Amino acid sequence: MKKKITVMTKMERIAAAIRGDDVDTVPYSLWSHLPLIDLDPVKNAEQTYGFCKTYDVDILKTMNNGMYSVEDFGAVADYSEIAGGGAAKIVSTPVHRPKDWLDLEPVSVNAGALAREQEYLRLLLDKTRGTVPVIFTVFSPLTTAYKLCPDLMRHVAEGFGEEVKAGLRAITESTCALVQRVIEMGADGIFFATQLSSYAAGEEDFYREYGMPYDLAVLSASSGWCNVLHAHGKDIMFPLLRKYPVQIFNWHAWESLPEIGEAQALTGKCIMAGLERMDITGGRKNEIEYRIYKTLRQTGGRKIILSPGCVIRYPLNEEILAFVRKAKNEIEEKLLKAR
Repeated sequence: MKKKITVMTKMERIAAAIRGDDVDTVPYSLWSHLPLIDLDPVKNAEQTYGFCKTYDVDILKTMNNGMYSVEDFGAVADYSEIAGGGAAKIVSTPVHRPKDWLDLEPVSVNAGALAREQEYLRLLLDKTRGTVPVIFTVFSPLTTAYKLCPDLMRHVAEGFGEEVKAGLRAITESTCALVQRVIEMGADGIFFATQLSSYAAGEEDFYREYGMPYDLAVLSASSGWCNVLHAHGKDIMFPLLRKYPVQIFNWHAWESLPEIGEAQALTGKCIMAGLERMDITGGRKNEIEYRIYKTLRQTGGRKIILSPGCVIRYPLNEEILAFVRKAKNEIEEKLLKAR
């Protein structure tokens, strides 16, 4: 009979999953956006903590406003379509022409949107009190640059790569300062989201030059023990990204290769994946159970944090989110604990 493992704290469970040790139960997580709420640090901390308690997640990703990284550089977002189910849109930005990249300067972590997001983190950490690992959402410099100017790739193609790199250096300096600050505040790691590191979005040579060096600079700024790489989108640049220096690898599994077992074997890291977010949005219970089953079969329940590949759409279907936890426990009991 398999030896029973002592009940672990969430901190112990995630640390064991990262090491590849046995866990008392397979850890899992969920996250979403909280539109408009995420502009108020107090309400955002309350709602995020409430989400954590309701769904009993083992690792808590901060649910920051998706535009926070561009605000202090002078971008203006329009949130008017959110009430009707739409998304925020940038309506004004300081970067239009190639020479505008040269005018970007590092922004202070002590003011504006960056200070707001730190206040949110502080309030959230006051509530969690070390009971669950908290990872702070950070956007890659190239992701922030692209939000500031969707013509970025055209500027590079027209021969203004050095101007773009000047802007990237300013963004990277600010992002590194933010990362260092949130780790000092008590975050256990960062959730590093890169949205252009896919073959669907661009060429690998482009990303090697305009993405990777700045990504690595930001990741090196974090001394956290559970840093997560979130590779956004389909057809991710897995041969490149799997070598990034993080403890946990997250991507749109089931929407994009690699497969679960392949990702675990080739990264050597703890995998945070296994659920397809649109199964959750669509309430597809058979598919949810199937993917949990396949994930636990491929990993044996080791070095895995069961999660979706990206945010679950808001408003949330509470019945389906509760079903995810129930299905995980039932399948784990049948598949792993009976061995």
